Amino acid sequence: MLPRRLIDTAQVPGGGADLRLMQRGSEFSIMLGQNELMSSRLSGSEEALATLACRQLQSTTAPRLLIGGLGMGFTLRAALKVLGPKAVIVVAELVPAEVRWERGPMAELFGASMTDPRVTIREGDVGDIIGETGATYDAILLDVDNGPEGLTRESNSLLYGSAGLSAARAALVPGGVLAVWSSFPDPRFTKKLRDAAFEVNEISLRATGKGGGARHVIWMATKPASRALDGTSIEDRDS
Repeated sequence: MLPRRLIDTAQVPGGGADLRLMQRGSEFSIMLGQNELMSSRLSGSEEALATLACRQLQSTTAPRLLIGGLGMGFTLRAALKVLGPKAVIVVAELVPAEVRWERGPMAELFGASMTDPRVTIREGDVGDIIGETGATYDAILLDVDNGPEGLTRESNSLLYGSAGLSAARAALVPGGVLAVWSSFPDPRFTKKLRDAAFEVNEISLRATGKGGGARHVIWMATKPASRALDGTSIEDRDS
């Protein structure tokens, strides 16, 4: 077996930890300590994150999508395959070096996705972007850590707490979906989503997407289309 080779390192802003980009033959992985955060050989659940969310947007002519975490680009590429030419996709990536890696050593893996006219790459915290405007996005996809907790940096936990989920809900249009990827189940997070007034569907699937690999989890949390938190209908509020 070929040994892994270190390509580059990068510090996570505000986290104090170093990410390592590793390569073995044609395969890439990003490591945090001994934890493999992502690998180019395991794409199924990350692709499903986009595919499942975008299926709910098929009736929207010009959907707006926010992806938190560039990763290996599997989620972005899957979204581009499903969404039409009028879609707008904003990708937030906290670690500037990851954007550089996607345009450098992993450019072949990413193909034309980084230069697709539907895509805007923003370097920064996805939480800040979520809080910039009101109900703007048809879908928000979060894959910024190994799950709904701060592994790469402690402040990531804020995204998955009550304030972060309320902010995400406010940034979604009625009927919009918050899709969250995790490498493990978390019943407490399911409850947090329901407490934040989302309609929740928890999906378990394999990492490879072909019946093999570890089991990952995707939460599909939908903002109700017809009723607000106080029980009044949106139509009543608009009248």
